[in-house]
Amino acid sequence: MAAFWQQRGRRQENGGLGSVIDGLGSVFDVLLANARLVLGVSGAAVLAIATLAVKRLIDRATSPRDEGDPKAEQKSLEESWQDLTLIKTTPKPPKKQRREDLSEPLLSPARPLVPDPRGCSAPLGAPQVKSSPLRCLTLQEKLLSHSSQLAVPEIQASLVPQLARSICTQLQNFLRSKFPELPFGRLFLSGALLDGLEVLAADHIHLMLPVVLDAGLWSLISGEDTVVRNPQYWMIKRIDLGYFPRGCSPWDRFIVGRYLSSSVLNETLHKLLVASINWPAIGGLLGCAIHPVVASRELKLEVKHDQVELNITLFPVVEMEDKVLLAVPPEGLVENLWLESFYRAEVSRVKELDAGDSGARQLCLRILNGVCRSQPSLHKLGGSPVTHVILHLSDTASDWAEESLADRFQQVLEELVASLEKGVLPSYFNPKVNLFSGLSEEEIDEMGFVLYRAISEPEVLLK
Repeated sequence: MAAFWQQRGRRQENGGLGSVIDGLGSVFDVLLANARLVLGVSGAAVLAIATLAVKRLIDRATSPRDEGDPKAEQKSLEESWQDLTLIKTTPKPPKKQRREDLSEPLLSPARPLVPDPRGCSAPLGAPQVKSSPLRCLTLQEKLLSHSSQLAVPEIQASLVPQLARSICTQLQNFLRSKFPELPFGRLFLSGALLDGLEVLAADHIHLMLPVVLDAGLWSLISGEDTVVRNPQYWMIKRIDLGYFPRGCSPWDRFIVGRYLSSSVLNETLHKLLVASINWPAIGGLLGCAIHPVVASRELKLEVKHDQVELNITLFPVVEMEDKVLLAVPPEGLVENLWLESFYRAEVSRVKELDAGDSGARQLCLRILNGVCRSQPSLHKLGGSPVTHVILHLSDTASDWAEESLADRFQQVLEELVASLEKGVLPSYFNPKVNLFSGLSEEEIDEMGFVLYRAISEPEVLLK
């Protein structure tokens, strides 16, 4: 009876397990049949291996074995471990590619993969290596990089002088035909562009009109001895009227109170530029549009070309007693004053010093001119004031090599701030002349504030 219930129990167990196995077999068959379609070739192969291993485990579990045979039991156990090992070591099928993965670059199999030090953790016991932060550029490197961005576009550098010279020739011919009795000298161009000191854009240039005077009929009087008390201005006095009365000099027509009036000369030339010259015809000949600026105290022309826009300013200039005087009277009632210009001497001295010690003064000057041009509040510091500071420093600082550019740049900023605090910047060529005399207190305060902040962080000026 006991044997019967034991045998019946085995049949029921085998029958229930057999039905389960038949059901699993059907599922496996369906999976294997569709595995290639769903998973691909490699995925189907992996699933087949895993299914085979599971089937073998189930077959051994349900197959009758000799209860008294320890070798069979040991063999079954060993085969089970082998099957489990087979399942564990089966590689996982590659995951299906996503749409966004298709845009990622493929790694070449010939090149070894370099682990990302930020994403990999160091093994236990290995010393932790800190990743070095990104290196910050020094002021020297930033200045050199910034200087390379200051170059004038090539088309402007070549076309602007060409246009200006053509206009200069046309104006020269007209003046000779209109005023044959006035001994104007030969017109010539002037400005930073021609001296290699222009930055960012070539949108302005100066046209110098020499006024040739007889030294025996004219003499200079310093503005320091006049009502303006400014040594940078001069008066040109007509002398020896008793021996050479008015009319002996062709320039006597521009005299006001025995002095050659810069204002009267400018007014005459302004009328000439505005009303007497056929600029549309000249512009058509040169392939550009030329318009005189009517509402301006300066003698200015606006030139518009397909590729450039240019402002040309005309300056009557007198050269006497080693002085270069421009017809730029100060605002007010004084009409007979001429402004002394140091530009020619400035450029000549800077280039001479650089040639003597292979210095970087011109490079420093270009960078500072670029800063002043890009900062509206510093616009009036560009050109002459900055140049005079560099010349003053050249007398005390001997190292102007390119390697010391950052030190010299910082030093120029400090000197500018010190001069703005005092409101005085002496001319390098005449210490009596204060180059800040034409600035208002508000302008000086604003410039000083901007530069004072930049002393601790000069890089802000390069942005």
